[in-house]
Amino acid sequence: RQDSGRGEPKTLWGSSEPRPPAAGPGQPSPQQRTETLGFYESDRGRKKKRSLPDLSLLRFISAELTRGYFLEHNEAKYTERRERVYTCMRIPKELEKLMFFGIFLCLDAFLYVFTLLPLRVFLAMFRFITLPCYGLRDRRLLQPAQVCDILKGVILVICYFMMHYVDYSMMYHLIRGQSVIKLYIIYNMLEVADRLISSFGQDILDALYWTATEPKERKRAHIGVIPHFFMAVLYVFLHAILIMVQATTLNVAFNSHNKSLLTIMMSNNFVEIKGSVFKKFEKNNLFQMSNSDIKERFTNYVLLLIVCLRNMEQFSWNPDHLWVLFPDVCMVVASEIAVDIVKHAFITKFNDITADVYSEYRASLAFDLVSSRQKNAYTDYSDSVSRRMGFIPLPLAVLLIRVVTSSIKVQGVLAYVCVVLFYCGLISLKVLNSIVLLGKSCQYVKEAKMEEKLFNPVLTATPGKPAGKQQGTFKSTQGISTDENGSTSVTNQPVHQKENMPSLLVTSNSDQFLTTPDGEEKDISQDSSELKHRSAKKDLLEIDRFTICGNRID
Repeated sequence: RQDSGRGEPKTLWGSSEPRPPAAGPGQPSPQQRTETLGFYESDRGRKKKRSLPDLSLLRFISAELTRGYFLEHNEAKYTERRERVYTCMRIPKELEKLMFFGIFLCLDAFLYVFTLLPLRVFLAMFRFITLPCYGLRDRRLLQPAQVCDILKGVILVICYFMMHYVDYSMMYHLIRGQSVIKLYIIYNMLEVADRLISSFGQDILDALYWTATEPKERKRAHIGVIPHFFMAVLYVFLHAILIMVQATTLNVAFNSHNKSLLTIMMSNNFVEIKGSVFKKFEKNNLFQMSNSDIKERFTNYVLLLIVCLRNMEQFSWNPDHLWVLFPDVCMVVASEIAVDIVKHAFITKFNDITADVYSEYRASLAFDLVSSRQKNAYTDYSDSVSRRMGFIPLPLAVLLIRVVTSSIKVQGVLAYVCVVLFYCGLISLKVLNSIVLLGKSCQYVKEAKMEEKLFNPVLTATPGKPAGKQQGTFKSTQGISTDENGSTSVTNQPVHQKENMPSLLVTSNSDQFLTTPDGEEKDISQDSSELKHRSAKKDLLEIDRFTICGNRID
Protein backbone atom coordinates (compact mmCIF):
# COMPACT_ATOMS: atom_id res chain seq x y z
CA ARG A 1 0.00 0.00 0.00
CA GLN A 2 1.44 3.34 -1.08
CA ASP A 3 1.35 6.49 0.98
CA SER A 4 -0.45 9.41 -0.66
CA GLY A 5 2.20 11.97 0.32
CA ARG A 6 5.59 10.35 -0.30
CA GLY A 7 4.79 7.15 -2.11
CA GLU A 8 6.87 5.10 0.35
CA PRO A 9 5.76 1.48 1.09
CA LYS A 10 3.89 0.91 4.34
CA THR A 11 3.99 -2.09 6.63
CA LEU A 12 0.88 -3.86 7.83
CA TRP A 13 0.62 -1.53 10.86
CA GLY A 14 0.98 1.61 8.80
CA SER A 15 4.59 2.51 9.63
CA SER A 16 7.12 3.06 6.91
CA GLU A 17 9.47 0.14 6.37
CA PRO A 18 13.14 1.04 6.16
CA ARG A 19 14.71 0.23 2.89
CA PRO A 20 17.40 -2.41 2.90
CA PRO A 21 20.89 -1.05 2.42
CA ALA A 22 22.42 -1.42 -0.97
CA ALA A 23 24.72 -4.35 -1.42
CA GLY A 24 28.33 -3.34 -1.44
CA PRO A 25 31.04 -4.88 -3.50
CA GLY A 26 31.66 -8.48 -2.48
CA GLN A 27 28.47 -8.68 -0.32
CA PRO A 28 25.43 -10.83 -1.20
CA SER A 29 22.26 -9.15 -2.17
CA PRO A 30 19.11 -9.43 0.02
CA GLN A 31 17.66 -12.00 -2.32
CA GLN A 32 20.80 -14.12 -2.05
CA ARG A 33 20.76 -13.84 1.78
CA THR A 34 17.12 -15.06 1.87
CA GLU A 35 17.94 -18.04 -0.31
CA THR A 36 20.95 -18.91 1.85
CA LEU A 37 18.86 -18.71 5.08
CA GLY A 38 16.23 -21.00 3.62
CA PHE A 39 18.91 -23.47 2.61
CA TYR A 40 20.35 -23.60 6.17
CA GLU A 41 16.92 -24.04 7.73
CA SER A 42 16.11 -26.94 5.46
CA ASP A 43 19.52 -28.45 6.16
CA ARG A 44 18.96 -28.12 9.94
CA GLY A 45 15.62 -29.89 9.67
CA ARG A 46 17.24 -32.71 7.77
CA LYS A 47 19.93 -33.01 10.48
CA LYS A 48 17.26 -33.06 13.21
CA LYS A 49 15.41 -35.78 11.43
CA ARG A 50 18.59 -37.72 11.07
CA SER A 51 19.34 -37.44 14.92
CA LEU A 52 15.97 -38.86 16.11
CA PRO A 53 17.01 -42.52 15.79
CA ASP A 54 20.01 -41.77 18.04
CA LEU A 55 17.69 -41.44 21.20
CA SER A 56 18.05 -45.05 22.22
CA LEU A 57 17.16 -46.81 25.49
CA LEU A 58 20.84 -46.88 26.44
CA ARG A 59 21.13 -43.09 26.23
CA PHE A 60 17.94 -42.71 28.34
CA ILE A 61 19.30 -44.98 31.06
CA SER A 62 22.60 -43.14 30.94
CA ALA A 63 20.83 -39.81 31.37
CA GLU A 64 18.82 -41.12 34.33
CA LEU A 65 21.97 -42.43 36.00
CA THR A 66 23.93 -39.22 35.57
CA ARG A 67 21.12 -36.74 36.22
CA GLY A 68 21.86 -34.37 39.13
CA TYR A 69 19.90 -32.06 41.45
CA PHE A 70 20.71 -29.54 44.18
CA LEU A 71 19.08 -29.72 47.63
CA GLU A 72 20.28 -26.27 48.59
CA HIS A 73 17.71 -24.78 46.22
CA ASN A 74 15.05 -25.74 48.85
CA GLU A 75 17.10 -25.24 51.98
CA ALA A 76 14.24 -24.15 54.27
CA LYS A 77 12.17 -27.25 53.57
CA TYR A 78 14.93 -29.73 54.28
CA THR A 79 16.09 -27.83 57.37
CA GLU A 80 12.58 -28.07 58.76
CA ARG A 81 12.47 -31.81 58.08
CA ARG A 82 15.79 -32.27 59.85
CA GLU A 83 14.54 -30.32 62.87
CA ARG A 84 11.50 -32.61 63.04
CA VAL A 85 13.77 -35.62 63.18
CA TYR A 86 15.85 -34.02 65.94
CA THR A 87 12.66 -33.18 67.83
CA CYS A 88 11.46 -36.79 67.66
CA MET A 89 14.83 -37.92 68.96
CA ARG A 90 14.64 -35.48 71.88
CA ILE A 91 11.07 -36.39 72.86
CA PRO A 92 11.93 -39.55 74.90
CA LYS A 93 14.42 -37.66 77.09
CA GLU A 94 12.25 -34.58 77.66
CA LEU A 95 9.08 -36.61 78.17
CA GLU A 96 10.67 -38.95 80.70
CA LYS A 97 12.07 -35.98 82.62
CA LEU A 98 8.55 -34.59 82.89
CA MET A 99 7.14 -38.02 83.79
CA PHE A 100 9.83 -38.57 86.41
CA PHE A 101 9.10 -35.23 88.05
CA GLY A 102 5.33 -35.73 87.85
CA ILE A 103 5.45 -39.25 89.31
CA PHE A 104 7.35 -37.98 92.33
CA LEU A 105 4.75 -35.23 92.72
CA CYS A 106 2.04 -37.91 92.82
CA LEU A 107 4.15 -39.97 95.22
CA ASP A 108 4.49 -36.98 97.52
CA ALA A 109 0.73 -36.40 97.55
CA PHE A 110 0.13 -40.14 98.06
CA LEU A 111 2.58 -40.42 100.98
CA TYR A 112 0.97 -37.38 102.57
CA VAL A 113 -2.19 -39.43 103.21
CA PHE A 114 -0.25 -42.08 105.17
CA THR A 115 2.27 -39.92 107.01
CA LEU A 116 1.43 -36.27 107.67
CA LEU A 117 -2.36 -36.41 107.39
CA PRO A 118 -2.82 -38.58 110.54
CA LEU A 119 -0.54 -36.25 112.50
CA ARG A 120 -2.38 -33.18 111.26
CA VAL A 121 -5.73 -34.75 112.19
CA PHE A 122 -4.38 -35.52 115.66
CA LEU A 123 -3.19 -31.92 116.12
CA ALA A 124 -6.52 -30.54 114.89
CA MET A 125 -8.48 -32.78 117.26
CA PHE A 126 -6.17 -31.82 120.13
CA ARG A 127 -6.77 -28.13 119.39
CA PHE A 128 -10.53 -28.71 119.26
CA ILE A 129 -10.55 -30.57 122.59
CA THR A 130 -8.30 -28.11 124.44
CA LEU A 131 -9.92 -25.00 122.98
CA PRO A 132 -12.02 -24.20 126.12
CA CYS A 133 -8.85 -24.17 128.21
CA TYR A 134 -7.33 -21.33 126.20
CA GLY A 135 -10.51 -19.39 125.52
CA LEU A 136 -12.13 -18.49 122.24
CA ARG A 137 -9.92 -15.77 120.76
CA ASP A 138 -11.11 -16.10 117.19
CA ARG A 139 -14.49 -16.48 115.62
CA ARG A 140 -13.39 -19.78 114.08
CA LEU A 141 -13.05 -22.86 116.23
CA LEU A 142 -10.58 -24.41 113.79
CA GLN A 143 -8.56 -23.11 110.88
CA PRO A 144 -9.90 -23.98 107.38
CA ALA A 145 -6.95 -26.29 106.73
CA GLN A 146 -7.62 -28.15 109.99
CA VAL A 147 -11.28 -28.60 109.10
CA CYS A 148 -10.31 -30.08 105.72
CA ASP A 149 -7.79 -32.41 107.39
CA ILE A 150 -10.40 -33.71 109.82
CA LEU A 151 -12.86 -34.32 106.97
CA LYS A 152 -10.22 -36.22 105.00
CA GLY A 153 -9.34 -38.36 108.00
CA VAL A 154 -12.97 -39.19 108.81
CA ILE A 155 -13.71 -40.08 105.18
CA LEU A 156 -10.62 -42.29 105.10
CA VAL A 157 -11.60 -44.18 108.25
CA ILE A 158 -15.27 -44.66 107.27
CA CYS A 159 -14.41 -45.93 103.78
CA TYR A 160 -11.80 -48.29 105.20
CA PHE A 161 -14.36 -49.98 107.42
CA MET A 162 -16.86 -50.06 104.57
CA MET A 163 -14.30 -51.86 102.39
CA HIS A 164 -14.31 -54.78 104.84
CA TYR A 165 -17.76 -55.72 103.51
CA VAL A 166 -16.30 -56.24 100.01
CA ASP A 167 -14.97 -59.78 99.53
CA TYR A 168 -11.82 -59.67 97.41
CA SER A 169 -11.64 -63.47 96.95
CA MET A 170 -15.20 -63.72 95.67
CA MET A 171 -14.55 -60.87 93.25
CA TYR A 172 -11.40 -62.61 92.00
CA HIS A 173 -13.12 -65.91 91.24
CA LEU A 174 -16.10 -64.12 89.69
CA ILE A 175 -13.84 -62.26 87.27
CA ARG A 176 -11.69 -65.33 86.58
CA GLY A 177 -14.75 -67.29 85.42
CA GLN A 178 -15.42 -64.83 82.57
CA SER A 179 -14.13 -65.24 79.05
CA VAL A 180 -11.17 -63.33 77.70
CA ILE A 181 -13.26 -61.07 75.48
CA LYS A 182 -15.55 -60.14 78.38
CA LEU A 183 -12.57 -59.31 80.56
CA TYR A 184 -11.06 -57.16 77.82
CA ILE A 185 -14.30 -55.19 77.49
CA ILE A 186 -14.62 -54.91 81.27
CA TYR A 187 -11.09 -53.54 81.58
CA ASN A 188 -11.73 -50.89 78.90
CA MET A 189 -14.97 -49.88 80.58
CA LEU A 190 -13.19 -49.60 83.92
CA GLU A 191 -10.56 -47.26 82.47
CA VAL A 192 -13.20 -44.95 81.03
CA ALA A 193 -15.22 -45.04 84.25
CA ASP A 194 -12.10 -44.24 86.29
CA ARG A 195 -11.46 -41.08 84.27
CA LEU A 196 -15.07 -39.96 84.45
CA ILE A 197 -15.49 -40.57 88.17
CA SER A 198 -12.14 -38.90 88.93
CA SER A 199 -13.16 -35.71 87.13
CA PHE A 200 -16.43 -35.57 89.07
CA GLY A 201 -14.97 -36.76 92.37
CA GLN A 202 -12.60 -33.84 92.83
CA ASP A 203 -15.55 -31.48 92.36
CA ILE A 204 -17.40 -33.31 95.13
CA LEU A 205 -14.45 -33.04 97.52
CA ASP A 206 -13.88 -29.36 96.71
CA ALA A 207 -17.56 -28.63 97.28
CA LEU A 208 -17.34 -30.35 100.67
CA TYR A 209 -14.23 -28.41 101.72
CA TRP A 210 -15.69 -25.06 100.70
CA THR A 211 -19.08 -25.76 102.27
CA ALA A 212 -17.39 -26.66 105.55
CA THR A 213 -15.03 -23.67 105.66
CA GLU A 214 -16.92 -20.79 104.04
CA PRO A 215 -17.97 -17.97 106.40
CA LYS A 216 -21.54 -18.50 107.63
CA GLU A 217 -23.74 -15.96 109.35
CA ARG A 218 -26.19 -18.45 110.88
CA LYS A 219 -25.44 -21.69 112.72
CA ARG A 220 -28.20 -23.43 110.82
CA ALA A 221 -26.17 -23.02 107.62
CA HIS A 222 -23.67 -25.63 108.88
CA ILE A 223 -26.28 -28.34 108.26
CA GLY A 224 -25.45 -28.13 104.53
CA VAL A 225 -22.15 -29.90 105.22
CA ILE A 226 -23.94 -33.19 106.01
CA PRO A 227 -25.22 -34.03 102.48
CA HIS A 228 -21.88 -33.02 100.97
CA PHE A 229 -20.11 -35.26 103.47
CA PHE A 230 -22.23 -38.29 102.58
CA MET A 231 -21.71 -37.64 98.88
CA ALA A 232 -17.94 -37.54 99.44
CA VAL A 233 -17.99 -40.80 101.44
CA LEU A 234 -20.05 -42.49 98.74
CA TYR A 235 -17.71 -41.25 96.01
CA VAL A 236 -14.52 -42.45 97.75
CA PHE A 237 -16.10 -45.84 98.48
CA LEU A 238 -17.31 -46.37 94.89
CA HIS A 239 -14.02 -45.21 93.41
CA ALA A 240 -12.09 -47.56 95.71
CA ILE A 241 -14.27 -50.48 94.54
CA LEU A 242 -13.66 -49.48 90.94
CA ILE A 243 -9.90 -49.52 91.43
CA MET A 244 -10.21 -52.87 93.23
CA VAL A 245 -11.97 -54.37 90.19
CA GLN A 246 -9.16 -53.02 87.99
CA ALA A 247 -6.53 -54.58 90.23
CA THR A 248 -8.43 -57.88 90.31
CA THR A 249 -8.69 -57.98 86.51
CA LEU A 250 -4.95 -57.33 86.24
CA ASN A 251 -4.31 -60.06 88.80
CA VAL A 252 -6.36 -62.53 86.75
CA ALA A 253 -4.33 -61.58 83.67
CA PHE A 254 -1.09 -62.25 85.54
CA ASN A 255 -2.27 -65.67 86.78
CA SER A 256 -3.68 -66.88 83.45
CA HIS A 257 -1.81 -69.84 81.96
CA ASN A 258 -1.36 -68.66 78.36
CA LYS A 259 -0.99 -64.95 79.22
CA SER A 260 -3.44 -64.10 76.43
CA LEU A 261 -5.42 -61.67 78.56
CA LEU A 262 -2.25 -59.86 79.60
CA THR A 263 -1.24 -59.54 75.95
CA ILE A 264 -4.66 -58.15 75.02
CA MET A 265 -4.55 -55.65 77.88
CA MET A 266 -1.10 -54.50 76.79
CA SER A 267 -2.27 -54.13 73.19
CA ASN A 268 -4.99 -51.85 74.51
CA ASN A 269 -2.28 -49.28 75.19
CA PHE A 270 -1.32 -49.25 71.52
CA VAL A 271 -4.94 -48.63 70.58
CA GLU A 272 -4.60 -45.40 72.55
CA ILE A 273 -2.11 -44.19 69.93
CA LYS A 274 -4.76 -44.39 67.22
CA GLY A 275 -7.18 -42.25 69.18
CA SER A 276 -4.65 -39.53 70.06
CA VAL A 277 -2.04 -39.14 67.34
CA PHE A 278 -4.30 -38.04 64.48
CA LYS A 279 -6.02 -35.22 66.39
CA LYS A 280 -5.07 -31.59 66.41
CA PHE A 281 -3.32 -30.62 69.65
CA GLU A 282 -2.23 -27.27 70.99
CA LYS A 283 0.12 -26.66 73.89
CA ASN A 284 -2.68 -26.56 76.46
CA ASN A 285 -4.23 -29.80 75.18
CA LEU A 286 -0.87 -31.56 75.19
CA PHE A 287 -0.25 -30.34 78.73
CA GLN A 288 -3.52 -31.82 79.96
CA MET A 289 -2.80 -35.10 78.19
CA SER A 290 0.70 -35.23 79.71
CA ASN A 291 -0.77 -34.76 83.18
CA SER A 292 -3.25 -37.55 82.51
CA ASP A 293 -0.41 -39.84 81.37
CA ILE A 294 1.51 -39.10 84.58
CA LYS A 295 -1.52 -39.97 86.69
CA GLU A 296 -2.19 -43.13 84.68
CA ARG A 297 1.38 -44.35 84.97
CA PHE A 298 1.51 -43.79 88.74
CA THR A 299 -1.85 -45.53 89.20
CA ASN A 300 -0.58 -48.50 87.21
CA TYR A 301 2.45 -48.74 89.48
CA VAL A 302 0.21 -48.88 92.55
CA LEU A 303 -2.00 -51.50 90.88
CA LEU A 304 1.07 -53.62 90.12
CA LEU A 305 2.09 -53.31 93.77
CA ILE A 306 -1.35 -54.53 94.87
CA VAL A 307 -1.17 -57.47 92.44
CA CYS A 308 2.25 -58.46 93.76
CA LEU A 309 1.04 -58.28 97.37
CA ARG A 310 -1.96 -60.49 96.67
CA ASN A 311 0.11 -63.05 94.78
CA MET A 312 2.82 -63.15 97.40
CA GLU A 313 0.17 -63.73 100.07
CA GLN A 314 -1.26 -66.68 98.15
CA PHE A 315 2.22 -68.26 97.88
CA SER A 316 3.06 -67.71 101.58
CA TRP A 317 5.51 -64.90 100.80
CA ASN A 318 7.84 -67.18 98.88
CA PRO A 319 10.56 -64.93 97.33
CA ASP A 320 10.95 -67.31 94.39
CA HIS A 321 7.46 -66.44 93.17
CA LEU A 322 8.45 -62.77 93.01
CA TRP A 323 10.90 -63.59 90.23
CA VAL A 324 8.07 -65.32 88.39
CA LEU A 325 6.04 -62.10 88.45
CA PHE A 326 8.98 -59.86 87.63
CA PRO A 327 9.04 -60.41 83.81
CA ASP A 328 5.31 -59.68 83.50
CA VAL A 329 5.65 -56.53 85.59
CA CYS A 330 8.55 -55.33 83.45
CA MET A 331 6.54 -56.10 80.31
CA VAL A 332 3.60 -53.98 81.45
CA VAL A 333 5.84 -51.07 82.48
CA ALA A 334 7.86 -51.21 79.25
CA SER A 335 4.73 -51.22 77.09
CA GLU A 336 3.35 -48.19 78.95
CA ILE A 337 6.60 -46.25 78.48
CA ALA A 338 6.86 -47.20 74.78
CA VAL A 339 3.27 -46.15 74.07
CA ASP A 340 3.74 -42.78 75.76
CA ILE A 341 6.95 -42.08 73.84
CA VAL A 342 5.48 -43.00 70.45
CA LYS A 343 2.27 -41.08 71.13
CA HIS A 344 3.98 -37.86 72.19
CA ALA A 345 6.60 -38.08 69.44
CA PHE A 346 4.02 -38.20 66.66
CA ILE A 347 1.74 -35.62 68.30
CA THR A 348 4.58 -33.11 68.45
CA LYS A 349 5.55 -33.98 64.86
CA PHE A 350 2.09 -33.55 63.37
CA ASN A 351 1.35 -30.32 65.30
CA ASP A 352 4.77 -28.64 64.93
CA ILE A 353 5.41 -28.50 68.69
CA THR A 354 9.00 -28.33 69.88
CA ALA A 355 10.45 -30.59 72.54
CA ASP A 356 11.16 -27.57 74.76
CA VAL A 357 7.47 -27.41 75.63
CA TYR A 358 7.92 -30.22 78.15
CA SER A 359 10.28 -28.06 80.20
CA GLU A 360 7.50 -25.44 80.27
CA TYR A 361 5.06 -28.07 81.51
CA ARG A 362 7.50 -29.08 84.22
CA ALA A 363 7.92 -25.45 85.27
CA SER A 364 4.14 -25.07 85.47
CA LEU A 365 3.88 -28.10 87.79
CA ALA A 366 6.75 -26.73 89.86
CA PHE A 367 4.94 -23.39 90.10
CA ASP A 368 1.91 -25.15 91.60
CA LEU A 369 4.13 -26.80 94.21
CA VAL A 370 5.93 -23.59 95.17
CA SER A 371 2.75 -21.52 95.35
CA SER A 372 1.05 -24.11 97.58
CA ARG A 373 3.96 -24.01 100.06
CA GLN A 374 3.64 -20.30 100.76
CA LYS A 375 2.28 -18.82 103.95
CA ASN A 376 -0.96 -17.53 102.40
CA ALA A 377 -1.52 -20.41 99.98
CA TYR A 378 -5.04 -20.83 98.66
CA THR A 379 -5.03 -24.62 98.58
CA ASP A 380 -3.26 -27.68 99.91
CA TYR A 381 -0.57 -29.27 97.80
CA SER A 382 -2.30 -32.65 97.49
CA ASP A 383 -5.48 -30.93 96.31
CA SER A 384 -3.46 -28.92 93.79
CA VAL A 385 -2.04 -32.14 92.34
CA SER A 386 -5.53 -33.62 92.24
CA ARG A 387 -6.91 -30.69 90.29
CA ARG A 388 -3.98 -30.48 87.90
CA MET A 389 -3.49 -34.17 87.09
CA GLY A 390 -6.80 -35.72 88.06
CA PHE A 391 -5.01 -37.87 90.63
CA ILE A 392 -7.11 -38.27 93.80
CA PRO A 393 -5.11 -40.15 96.47
CA LEU A 394 -7.94 -40.94 98.91
CA PRO A 395 -9.60 -43.90 97.06
CA LEU A 396 -6.24 -45.40 96.14
CA ALA A 397 -5.03 -45.03 99.73
CA VAL A 398 -8.18 -46.71 101.08
CA LEU A 399 -7.68 -49.68 98.76
CA LEU A 400 -3.97 -50.03 99.54
CA ILE A 401 -4.61 -49.93 103.30
CA ARG A 402 -7.33 -52.56 102.88
CA VAL A 403 -5.05 -54.88 100.86
CA VAL A 404 -2.04 -54.45 103.18
CA THR A 405 -4.02 -55.08 106.36
CA SER A 406 -5.65 -58.19 104.88
CA SER A 407 -2.39 -59.55 103.45
CA ILE A 408 -0.07 -58.90 106.39
CA LYS A 409 -1.01 -60.14 109.87
CA VAL A 410 0.45 -58.16 112.76
CA GLN A 411 0.87 -60.31 115.87
CA GLY A 412 3.21 -59.81 118.79
CA VAL A 413 5.23 -56.93 120.19
CA LEU A 414 8.00 -57.30 117.60
CA ALA A 415 5.50 -56.96 114.76
CA TYR A 416 4.15 -53.72 116.21
CA VAL A 417 7.68 -52.40 116.61
CA CYS A 418 8.29 -53.16 112.92
CA VAL A 419 5.10 -51.30 112.03
CA VAL A 420 6.26 -48.25 113.99
CA LEU A 421 9.68 -48.37 112.33
CA PHE A 422 8.04 -48.71 108.93
CA TYR A 423 5.87 -45.69 109.66
CA CYS A 424 8.92 -43.66 110.67
CA GLY A 425 10.59 -44.72 107.43
CA LEU A 426 7.58 -43.52 105.45
CA ILE A 427 7.73 -40.15 107.22
CA SER A 428 11.44 -39.87 106.46
CA LEU A 429 10.80 -40.72 102.81
CA LYS A 430 8.01 -38.16 102.64
CA VAL A 431 10.11 -35.39 104.17
CA LEU A 432 13.11 -36.18 101.97
CA ASN A 433 10.95 -36.31 98.86
CA SER A 434 9.28 -33.00 99.75
CA ILE A 435 12.60 -31.24 100.33
CA VAL A 436 14.08 -32.44 97.05
CA LEU A 437 10.91 -31.59 95.11
CA LEU A 438 10.72 -28.12 96.64
CA GLY A 439 14.35 -27.41 95.77
CA LYS A 440 13.93 -28.65 92.21
CA SER A 441 10.68 -26.72 91.83
CA CYS A 442 12.32 -23.46 92.88
CA GLN A 443 15.06 -24.15 90.34
CA TYR A 444 12.58 -24.82 87.53
CA VAL A 445 10.53 -21.72 88.39
CA LYS A 446 13.68 -19.60 88.38
CA GLU A 447 14.80 -21.01 85.03
CA ALA A 448 11.38 -20.28 83.54
CA LYS A 449 11.46 -16.71 84.95
CA MET A 450 8.14 -17.14 86.74
CA GLU A 451 9.26 -15.79 90.13
CA GLU A 452 7.39 -12.52 89.72
CA LYS A 453 4.10 -14.41 89.39
CA LEU A 454 4.37 -15.82 92.91
CA PHE A 455 3.23 -12.54 94.44
CA ASN A 456 0.86 -9.83 93.33
CA PRO A 457 2.99 -6.92 92.17
CA VAL A 458 0.38 -4.31 93.17
CA LEU A 459 -1.11 -4.29 96.68
CA THR A 460 -4.01 -2.04 97.59
CA ALA A 461 -3.66 -0.06 100.80
CA THR A 462 -5.98 -1.00 103.63
CA PRO A 463 -8.11 1.83 105.09
CA GLY A 464 -6.35 3.15 108.17
CA LYS A 465 -2.97 1.65 107.29
CA PRO A 466 -0.29 3.04 105.01
CA ALA A 467 0.58 1.20 101.87
CA GLY A 468 4.26 1.07 102.71
CA LYS A 469 3.68 -1.04 105.80
CA GLN A 470 1.72 -3.61 103.83
CA GLN A 471 4.35 -3.79 101.14
CA GLY A 472 6.98 -4.40 103.78
CA THR A 473 4.98 -7.31 105.12
CA PHE A 474 5.38 -9.37 101.96
CA LYS A 475 8.81 -9.87 100.52
CA SER A 476 9.79 -12.21 97.74
CA THR A 477 12.80 -14.38 98.48
CA GLN A 478 12.83 -17.33 96.08
CA GLY A 479 9.25 -18.28 96.72
CA ILE A 480 9.52 -18.27 100.56
CA SER A 481 7.43 -15.69 102.37
CA THR A 482 8.90 -13.52 105.11
CA ASP A 483 6.91 -11.93 107.90
CA GLU A 484 7.51 -8.67 109.73
CA ASN A 485 9.85 -10.21 112.30
CA GLY A 486 12.11 -11.55 109.55
CA SER A 487 11.38 -15.21 110.19
CA THR A 488 10.80 -17.30 107.11
CA SER A 489 7.71 -19.45 106.89
CA VAL A 490 6.57 -22.01 104.36
CA THR A 491 3.84 -24.08 105.97
CA ASN A 492 2.39 -21.84 108.66
CA GLN A 493 -1.34 -21.47 109.08
CA PRO A 494 -2.77 -18.57 107.03
CA VAL A 495 -4.22 -15.71 109.01
CA HIS A 496 -7.96 -15.17 108.54
CA GLN A 497 -8.50 -11.94 106.62
CA LYS A 498 -11.43 -9.69 107.17
CA GLU A 499 -13.87 -8.70 104.51
CA ASN A 500 -12.74 -5.06 104.35
CA MET A 501 -9.15 -6.04 103.65
CA PRO A 502 -7.92 -6.50 100.09
CA SER A 503 -7.24 -9.96 98.83
CA LEU A 504 -3.57 -10.77 99.37
CA LEU A 505 -3.82 -14.43 98.57
CA VAL A 506 -1.49 -15.70 95.91
CA THR A 507 -3.31 -16.54 92.74
CA SER A 508 -2.03 -19.31 90.54
CA ASN A 509 -0.79 -17.83 87.28
CA SER A 510 0.45 -21.12 85.93
CA ASP A 511 -2.52 -21.26 83.60
CA GLN A 512 -1.57 -17.96 82.05
CA PHE A 513 1.85 -19.45 81.39
CA LEU A 514 0.20 -21.78 78.89
CA THR A 515 -2.72 -19.70 77.73
CA THR A 516 -1.90 -18.79 74.16
CA PRO A 517 -0.73 -21.34 71.58
CA ASP A 518 2.40 -20.94 69.42
CA GLY A 519 2.44 -18.02 67.05
CA GLU A 520 -0.38 -16.15 68.77
CA GLU A 521 1.45 -14.31 71.59
CA LYS A 522 0.08 -10.77 71.92
CA ASP A 523 0.94 -7.82 74.12
CA ILE A 524 -1.59 -7.44 76.93
CA SER A 525 -2.40 -3.85 77.89
CA GLN A 526 -3.64 -2.64 81.25
CA ASP A 527 -7.07 -1.60 80.02
CA SER A 528 -10.13 -2.83 81.84
CA SER A 529 -11.45 -4.61 78.75
CA GLU A 530 -8.25 -6.59 78.42
CA LEU A 531 -8.36 -7.54 82.10
CA LYS A 532 -11.89 -8.83 81.71
CA HIS A 533 -10.81 -10.84 78.69
CA ARG A 534 -7.92 -12.38 80.63
CA SER A 535 -10.12 -13.30 83.57
CA ALA A 536 -12.63 -14.98 81.27
CA LYS A 537 -9.87 -16.95 79.59
CA LYS A 538 -8.51 -18.04 82.96
CA ASP A 539 -11.93 -19.25 84.01
CA LEU A 540 -12.13 -21.41 80.91
CA LEU A 541 -8.79 -22.98 81.76
CA GLU A 542 -9.99 -23.66 85.28
CA ILE A 543 -12.96 -25.55 83.85
CA ASP A 544 -10.78 -27.51 81.45
CA ARG A 545 -8.86 -29.03 84.35
CA PHE A 546 -11.85 -31.08 85.43
CA THR A 547 -12.85 -32.49 82.01
CA ILE A 548 -12.07 -36.22 82.02
CA CYS A 549 -8.85 -35.79 84.01
CA GLY A 550 -7.49 -33.36 81.43
CA ASN A 551 -8.19 -35.43 78.30
CA ARG A 552 -10.23 -32.97 76.28
CA ILE A 553 -12.32 -34.40 73.47
CA ASP A 554 -12.14 -32.15 70.41
